[in-house]
Amino acid sequence: MFSQAEENYLKAIYHLETDSKEGISTNAIAKSLATKASSVSDMIKKLSDKEVVLYKKYKGVTLTELGKKTAANIVRKHRLWEVFLVEKLNFSWDEVHDVAEQLEHIKSQKLINQLDALLGFPTHDPHGDPIPDKDGVVNAIDKSLLSTLNVDEAGVCVGVNDSSSDFLQFLDKKGITLGKRIKVTEKEDFDDSLSILIDDKKLSISNKIANNLYIKKS
Repeated sequence: MFSQAEENYLKAIYHLETDSKEGISTNAIAKSLATKASSVSDMIKKLSDKEVVLYKKYKGVTLTELGKKTAANIVRKHRLWEVFLVEKLNFSWDEVHDVAEQLEHIKSQKLINQLDALLGFPTHDPHGDPIPDKDGVVNAIDKSLLSTLNVDEAGVCVGVNDSSSDFLQFLDKKGITLGKRIKVTEKEDFDDSLSILIDDKKLSISNKIANNLYIKKS
């Protein structure tokens, strides 16, 4: 069994490993969790004793197979609860993260399996992130950041890189949601801002926005 704090560390390392092929530094973990590097060092020792992480000097922290499966299960619970909140309780996609952060620490595996079945075994959460199965396997989809598309290329919006409430509320105002088809019509050399076409509506968006939207090319 793991404490809530230990689970938060495992999940943070899991997410950081998704974007890195190397070990994760204690500073990166500290930044992710908004804590001190000294606190991270203490926790890494505890997690090493539980055989869910490995730490090598100058190479950083990696999850063991047990650590990966444990972390994936936490992520699975989080994303299933997000689906439940949106589909069954009518939460908006910008409201669910903080609530799911609390619900992800529920220990009952039977509850989570029943929740999965109730929801029809969803593969992605409301933000487009893949939901690990009960064995920790993730079936990711082929996607690209909108910022990497060339003029006249198009695709369907399948996810966000930033799931903060402010960003999701901004997207709602612009009518940008998952499943929408987006076509790049212009790209400015000066600042890489884009002109896009979505639902026959023209929009101008910054490079920052384009760097936070995932597209499946079509």
